[in-house]
Amino acid sequence: QVQLVESGGGLVQAGGSLRLSCAASGRYAMGWFRQAPGKEREFVAAISWSGGVTTYANSVKGRFGISRDDARNTVYLQMNSLKPDDTGVYYCAAASGRSWYTRPNEYQYWGQGTQVTVSS
Repeated sequence: QVQLVESGGGLVQAGGSLRLSCAASGRYAMGWFRQAPGKEREFVAAISWSGGVTTYANSVKGRFGISRDDARNTVYLQMNSLKPDDTGVYYCAAASGRSWYTRPNEYQYWGQGTQVTVSS
């Protein structure tokens, strides 16, 4: 049973920073998605199994950074210059392949989500 446990969400003012963590029970290709109220879940960032490739949604490029610590089976999402539009529940996801993935249906395992609220 794959377990993903997210942490690090919270309330922050616009322009501030947060770092999300996702602890996994093994090593996988990982991704972050978010869902705002009334909207569909959207891709945020992904990192390949090796960590050699990262990719981002255009809306967060240059502000967010995804990284992994394989000694801890943990993936991070560093979020800087946060905007109110970044508000939502952030989910980490794990995929069994070795590549990087941007679509929700490419991921087999999901965390419970952590709330990020950015106030203006």
